[in-house]
This record gives sequence, structure tokens and C-alpha cells, in this order.
Amino acid sequence: MNLKFNRELPSARVVKEMYPLSDKGMERKKENDAALRDIFLGKSDKFILVIGPCSADRSDAVLEYIQRLRGVQDKVKDKIVIVPRIYTNKPRTTGAGYKGMLHQPDPDSKPDMLKGIMAIRKLHLQALEDTGFSCADEMLYPENHSYLSDVLSYVAVGARSVENQMHRLTSSGLDIPVGMKNPTGGMLSVMMNAITAAQASHTFVYSGWEVLSTGNPLAHAILRGYSHKSGHSAPNYHYEDLILLHELYEESGLINPAVIVDTNHANSDKQYDQQPRIAKEILHSMRLSNDIKKLVKGLMIESYLIDGSQKPDGGVYGQSITDPCIGWEKTETMIYEIAELL
Repeated sequence: MNLKFNRELPSARVVKEMYPLSDKGMERKKENDAALRDIFLGKSDKFILVIGPCSADRSDAVLEYIQRLRGVQDKVKDKIVIVPRIYTNKPRTTGAGYKGMLHQPDPDSKPDMLKGIMAIRKLHLQALEDTGFSCADEMLYPENHSYLSDVLSYVAVGARSVENQMHRLTSSGLDIPVGMKNPTGGMLSVMMNAITAAQASHTFVYSGWEVLSTGNPLAHAILRGYSHKSGHSAPNYHYEDLILLHELYEESGLINPAVIVDTNHANSDKQYDQQPRIAKEILHSMRLSNDIKKLVKGLMIESYLIDGSQKPDGGVYGQSITDPCIGWEKTETMIYEIAELL
């Protein structure tokens, strides 16, 4: 193999013993999981906001952001369930660039996967212990999910991973909601096939074990827009797109039809400041159609302390070093406006 084996990394069991979850944190996660499960099973009409930075670049800024979300959540708790994004892996289209805290716990230093594993667990743990939020992360590497399996309440499978067999099979063994994004080319059949696979039972190899999954009834769709052959972005959050997805679900026979709509990425053509407008249009579509209202369980929003983005060495505290995000003032206003419109 054309690999240099630098060092053997500790197992998830060892890392969890080093940084254990408290009994209080365990109870809060159970409560959060139950709230989300009720929404996806149709037992609750609360609205989900999976919201936070494009990527978690530094723990202090991410934790300050989540602390602010805590105060907002308490004010909108009758209508909205907030799930903060702590995305510790960053998929790169060409493989180049900052790959997230797992690879580089310090964006200014060389990759260090050992420090990264410790850093992402400590960050998720501290968010849960300090704020009561068990957060969302992207499952970029299915084998690594075990390091965070006891602290996450939501997992997303990205547009570049959704067709991958291991992502689908691992998703079928999770007991929390897993959102399957439509691929970058926009084919909804790929996304629907991924949901079908995730809701089914499978035997496969995971972490050196032969395992049997029971299927994940909470696997669902995420619409994030797509790219034309020309490379231009196209949205798929409009009324007609949501009706089409409803029809696809009807034809599929899948249980618990659901979608989280991503307000950024190709849906906004990465015009991050358009996210509040897009959110309002989706809510308007929900008012026009009962089928859409039942289908749309929430939104995915990219937000941080400071508007926009910067290069990894930019040095602006609380500003994204990957995709641009709306800043805190716009975020707070957006959440309250969504609550009023629900």
C-alpha cells in the first residue's frame, strides 16, 4: 500500500473512558433525542432548526455561539427545537484545504488526528454539559462516528457521501435522526435510495466486527440545492420541489416521510445573507399545502458570531473559515421571525 502508518490511534472505547459523559449529560441527551424522535414520528408539530457554523474551527467561539443559542431556545421552546451544528469534519471537493477540527484542531498547525479526535470529543462533551444541547455533526467518516455516538442527537450525510455504501449501512445502525442530502448533481433518486437503505436492516463489517443493523426509521431527506452541468447552482426548496419530494415519498412506501431544508449551499448559491428570505418562502409553502407542512420538519442554517467568511489564517474570532454564514444578530432575528410565522 502507498501509505505511511504514522501511529496507531486509540479506540472509541478508550477515548470515551478518557472523556466520559456524565449522568446529567446522558439524561439531557435522552430528552433531546426524545424531542426529535417525536417530531420525525409525527407526534409533535415543533419545528427543528439545525443551526451553526459551516465548520467548527475553534472551541471557544463555537461554545460562545452555542451558549447564545441556549438563551434563544428557552424563548422559543414551545415552537422550535434547536440542534446546534458542531461540524468537525469538512468535505473538500478537490481534497485540498482545511478539512475540519478532526484533522486540524489548530487550523494554523499541521494535521494531527490524535489531537483532533480528543478535541472534537471534548468540544461536543462541553457543549452538552454546559448548555444541555446534544448537537449535530456530519458523518464524513462512518468509522469515526463511534467516538461521538453517545453525545450526538443528529447526523447528516453530505452530498458527496450519500451514494456511499458504508454511509448508508452505518446510518441504518444509528438510533438518532440521519439526514441524507441530495447529491451535488441533484438526482433525488440517489437520496431516496439512500433513505431506503438506511431504513432497512443489514449485515456488514464495522470497526472490526460483523454487525447486524435493525434499520433507522428516522432516516430522512435533506434538500440542499444542486449544480448544473455548467457548474451553476440551482435551488430545490421551492413549492414545486417540495411537492415533488412528497410525491416521491408517496411512491416509495418509506415510513416517516420527512425533509430538512438547507437554506444555504446551492439553495442560496452560497449567498449566505439570503437564508432568512429562503426560510420565509419555505414556511409560506407550508401554509399553502398541508402535505408540505407535514413533510417539512425543519431547516438547516449556516450561522456564526460574525457575518461572512475569512481565510483560515484570517484571525477574526467567530467568523467562518469555510463557507460564509450569517452573523449572530441576523441569526437571532431569523429564529424569532420563524417562531412567529409557525
